[in-house]
This record gives sequence, C-alpha cells and structure tokens, in this order.
Amino acid sequence: MSPVAEKDRAVVQLLLDAGTCPRCVLRFCSVGSQLLYRHPQQDLLKDLQEFLKNSQEKEGPVCLEVADPPCKRLRLEHEEEGADELNHNGAIPQLPSAGNTGNTGNTGLDSSAGRVCNVCLGILQEFCEPDFVKKVCQKVNSADYQFTSFVFSVSLPPQLSVRERAAWLGVKQQMRNLGLPLAKDDIVQLKEAYKWIIHPQLAEDPSDGKSLFEVSVVFAHPETDEECHFLATACPDCFKPAKNKQSVFTRMAVIKALERIKEEDFLKHFPCPPSSPKNLCDALEIQCNNGAVFVAGRYNKYSRNLPQTPWIIDGERKLESSVEELISEHLMAEFKADSFNFSSSGREDVDVRTLGNGRPFAMELVNPRRIHFSAEEMKRLQQAINDSSDKIQVRDLQLVTREAIGRMKEGEEEKTKTYSALIWTDKAIQREDIAFLDDIKELRLEQKTPLRVLHRRPLAVRCRLIHSMRSEYIDQHHFRLHLRTQAGTYIKEFVHGDFGRTKPNIGSLLNRTADILELDVESVDVDWPPSLAD
Repeated sequence: MSPVAEKDRAVVQLLLDAGTCPRCVLRFCSVGSQLLYRHPQQDLLKDLQEFLKNSQEKEGPVCLEVADPPCKRLRLEHEEEGADELNHNGAIPQLPSAGNTGNTGNTGLDSSAGRVCNVCLGILQEFCEPDFVKKVCQKVNSADYQFTSFVFSVSLPPQLSVRERAAWLGVKQQMRNLGLPLAKDDIVQLKEAYKWIIHPQLAEDPSDGKSLFEVSVVFAHPETDEECHFLATACPDCFKPAKNKQSVFTRMAVIKALERIKEEDFLKHFPCPPSSPKNLCDALEIQCNNGAVFVAGRYNKYSRNLPQTPWIIDGERKLESSVEELISEHLMAEFKADSFNFSSSGREDVDVRTLGNGRPFAMELVNPRRIHFSAEEMKRLQQAINDSSDKIQVRDLQLVTREAIGRMKEGEEEKTKTYSALIWTDKAIQREDIAFLDDIKELRLEQKTPLRVLHRRPLAVRCRLIHSMRSEYIDQHHFRLHLRTQAGTYIKEFVHGDFGRTKPNIGSLLNRTADILELDVESVDVDWPPSLAD
C-alpha cells in the first residue's frame, strides 16, 4: 500500500490551497497505487478533505486499500545528508495539524474545486474523463490500423517541467518552515499517472511496451508557453537552435536547464507553488503510428532501359519508371503505408540486366495500416508485381525483421558476383588471342573511382579481385567474357580501362582498345533472403 500518510498532511494542505488537483496531490505524496488514480477526481478531493479534517491524533494513514504495483518515479531531489528515515515500524516525527499550517482552516474545498490544476494544467482532470477517451478511440478506429496491442504515449508542453519543479520547491520550503527533516521523496511522473488512468479505458490488456502500434496524444498550453523563457537567460547554453525544431524550448532543453539552475535563482523568477492558469491544456493531436514492416525478396531486371531507383537530374525525370517504383507501387497499396525505403545488395546500371536468381532487396514500409499477411497472400502479391510489368520479376517475397535485413549488407565486400560481358575490340582477334584469359585467377585490380560516378562518390583507389574468367569467341571483333569477381568491382572500367584509371584492364591485357557493349549480372552470391518453395 502507498496511502496518504500523516506525514503528508502539510503537503496535502499546501497543494490544495494552491489549486492543485487531487491526483497531482497524490503524486507529490508518492502514492503509487494505479487503481487509486482511477477514482473520480471529486471522490479523491473529498477523501483528501476528510483527511485534513481528521484529528491529528488519529494514527495511521487514510486508506484506500488497493494493491500497489511497482511504479516509475521521477527523481527531483537527491537525498540530503542526515535526513531522518522512517524506522522499521514506519514512525515519523509528528506534523502540526492542518489548522496550524498557516491557513485559515480551509481544507482545500473552495480552493481546488472547479479550478484548472496549477501543476498538470488540467491533464489529470478533464483529459482523463470518458468523453476524451471516446475521442481517442474514435481516432484509432477511423485510422483503420491492424494491431493486436498498443503503446500509449503522451507529449507534454515543456513548461509543465517548470511547474513541476516549482510545486516541488514549494513543498520543500513548507517542510523546512515546519522544522521537519526532509527525507528523499520522489513524485510519480505525470505521464505515468495519466497512463494508469487512460490505459484501462482504452483496452483491457494494454501492451507491455513492445507493441509496434503507438497511440499518442500531444498536449499544448499556449497561455503558459512563455514560462520557460527565463531559463534561456539563466542557462543560455541549454537552448541552441536545431534543425527541424520550431522552438529552442524543447522538453529536453528545459529539463537540462532545470538541472543546472540554482534553486535560489529559480525562486526569483517563478512562484512556488505555481499559480493556477485560466485555461485547460489543448489536446493538439491524437496520433496513430504503426512500426515499420519489412519485406524482402529478389528481383530480376530484364530491361536495358530501366534504372534501379528513380533517375532524376536537376529535378527532371529521365526515365518514366524504375525497379524500386515497380515493386513499391504494389507494396504501398497493399500495406497502406505512408512511405517506404528501398535497399538492395548492390545496384546495377540502367543498361545492365540482372538475371539468374536475382538481386536481394528489402523494402521498409513506414507506418503501414495493414501488417498481417499470410504466406498465400504474399504469393499473390508477388504474382501481382510480376504480372504488372515485363521489365522485372520478383521471387521469394516475404516478411522479415529489421534485424534480418542486416544480413543483406553483412560482408558485402567479401561476397562474389558473376557477370557476362559482350566485348568489342578495335583490332581483329582470333580464338587463341583470348584463350589465356581463362587461365588467369585472382587477378588483383587497382580501380580509381570511375569518372562516371565521381560526381557522387569520393575519389579513392579501390583494390578488387577478379577471381576467374571464361571467354567465348564470337567473331574477329567480338567475344563474350564471363567473370566471377569480388563485389564492388567496376566491370565496365575493367574492360575499357577508364583512361588508365583501372589497372590492369582487358584492353591492356589484350594490347588493344576494348569496350563493353552489353553487361549482365548473372548472380549475386548473397544467401538471403531464404528461398521459398514455389
């Protein structure tokens, strides 16, 4: 049990007189009973008023017999040296009665009822009521998400941290005025108390925190927005402009400043306890978000006029489609996602085909409405992609985890790839002129960043291996070369030399000018994703 105890009498009186709501009073009295916060606030207020009216001589706490699950606490004060602790029996120094705490006998009824809480700004008042919970449920239902459990989160205005500190210092000052030793007391986080109240109204069995579906409420309180501003003068280093931030007064910046500012400086700028505002908080947004879903597979590209990703230069689209778009169009529609991120094990040029078992790829689908797909549904989705275009084909389409995608990139430089290149030479060749290429093994190359990609990749010399080659004579000026290489090798440059930037190269090995006419990727030796039965 974590009830309101006799030692809390002065704290209860002070906060109720200042206009603090009964749930915030419980928080400052370190009450950790979740069920207690769910009682109607008028009932809680009545209980606290009765507590203050009780004779001081009545030993024992006021009681609300509820099991006390462990709760998260917000630590606002370090334990002071020499502070008296409760003894084994829970005995504490006796507090003066409520009537001797400097008030006129008011037990908090007139001062607290009907007022906006001076600490939570109404969040633990109006926004815990069934009408607001109904709005949250309507938002979730209308968003049409698939989920089996959820995480509930709250975004609070940063000035709440200032008011929380002010209320704490007011309580601390009151205790000192009474000449009482101050033990380390933690207050229950406002967010935790709010979730304790809201969760049971949203679902009987809320998530343990591992759910990918999140329901969040964003609160704001324009009336008190400027209450943080004095901290910028006291702690300017804590408030620095950042990209994508509308204001420097973020919650984390305010908390950092509150940790640095001296107590006496804080008290010069802010009333303790804080005064009551005129208006309640605004619930700016009720947001729903599903964690990303990941889909993987392998694709074949049969067109020599199709880039892997959209080809756009200076805002102008060069080609009408891409591998990425042909696949994502169907996945986005079926998963009802907001956006996607495409990745693959390497990439081919626009004029290069990808044959064989295809190239591994993965698609991150951001904030999908639909997340559950059976193996049969994934097969139908794969077939829909394949039926939509003769430029690509997809195989082994499946749902994977975020962690599994890492396997696609693991050891990418050590993996091998096989290619087929159609090569032209300026001087006539015979079969015997190219036969020696078949005997070359583990040929080491030094490749400077190719001129064609120098605009988007840093200048460097990369060492790469040609593991093996096999030549097929066609005619006096053409032959086909099959290559097994280290991943990351620039094949086109190995053929024509890139003005001497790749050494050695086919031209230098044959002692003539060579160029590449066609290139196909025949295999990407990455054992991922797992093959699926047809």
